[in-house]
Amino acid sequence: MTMPSSPAARLAGLRAADAGLHAFSALLDEGAAEQQAGVLQGPLAGQWIAVKDIFDTADLPTGYGSPIYAGHQPASDAAIVGIVRRAGGLVIGKSETTEFAFLEPAPTRNPAAPGCTPGGSSAGSAAAVAAGLVPLAIGSQTGGSTIRPASYCGTVGFKPTFALLPTAGMKCFSWSLDTVGLFARSVGEVAAFAQVVSGTRIGELPARQPDRWVVGVPDAYPWGERSPSARQALDRGIAALRRAGVRVVPCQLPSWVSDAFAIHDTVQGWEAVRSLAHEIDTASDRFSALLRDTLAGYLKITDAEYAVAQGKAALAQAAARGWFDGIDVLLTPSAPDEPPQGYASTGVSTFNRAWTLLGTPCIGVPGAVGVNGRPMGLQLIARPGDDAPCLAAGLLLEGALRD
Repeated sequence: MTMPSSPAARLAGLRAADAGLHAFSALLDEGAAEQQAGVLQGPLAGQWIAVKDIFDTADLPTGYGSPIYAGHQPASDAAIVGIVRRAGGLVIGKSETTEFAFLEPAPTRNPAAPGCTPGGSSAGSAAAVAAGLVPLAIGSQTGGSTIRPASYCGTVGFKPTFALLPTAGMKCFSWSLDTVGLFARSVGEVAAFAQVVSGTRIGELPARQPDRWVVGVPDAYPWGERSPSARQALDRGIAALRRAGVRVVPCQLPSWVSDAFAIHDTVQGWEAVRSLAHEIDTASDRFSALLRDTLAGYLKITDAEYAVAQGKAALAQAAARGWFDGIDVLLTPSAPDEPPQGYASTGVSTFNRAWTLLGTPCIGVPGAVGVNGRPMGLQLIARPGDDAPCLAAGLLLEGALRD
């Protein structure tokens, strides 16, 4: 969308555009936007940025997607918010999240697939970028909460290597899994954003000719068969890369990927009931039925089961650092299917949760569609720490899909 030039006028236009989209839970007032815009300096100066409403902000309420925290005003910013501000970014508002970044849907609508879920938990961040309300947004991923909504809304989502970006001041759900995610309209924009907020050189993408890349495509997945839409999207990605000169080869996922997928829920569940212990003890009657019932199941996970899962996780993560001989990145669908119709569900994270537990960087690239013409993203996965090659591969795929 095209916005007027003055901050106050732009913000008024954003409010009007968001009235039916519900991407934001809170926005700056016009006076604050004018004042802050006048003094911003740094690599993000002039960039309007949405921040998922699980990150604390000192000048905007932070409700964590729960009625328990309606109107809650933190005293300080989350670390990633402070980084954005110091870089000159204008945090224009808080983007809607599912309840405590879990599964209860947010009120956000999907601008790329009307009548369909935008996904979750970073629903508002993905939708705000997809609709052109902001160029950049902060999200998070514990299962598939960045890559999946990016796929559903037809925008770029980036989940960096675990702990590359700080989670201090973010409402914790699972400390072994929670990862800050980024959204943008293009891979180049998300790479530049990642470089600024990480303080590293990951956005300086390595120059490599297409014929020097080897992309692996798994021949089977431990989480089930691909849907017709996933197969169609993957076929499009493979054909585009091969036309560009990339070597695309079949590969077999090793057993540690299956282990990572299988133990994700145990790690997440054991930690979630401890992260939300205060809310469980004092306000569980204000949980959604979905969260309340899920946490009741998570309470049955024993310390011994958690210890076994963490032991397997450590082995799998060590193996992931070695990765596959002769393969630069993996290519998979970003989600198991197109965005489902209706708003009762945010979809499922089957194509994401193993990579989240393994801590690998993942980039979700739009440009494909499913059998019903709705957005289908393609996901590229690299070994932990290879964020720059992951982003470079994403840039190559993005260009190939456009050709």
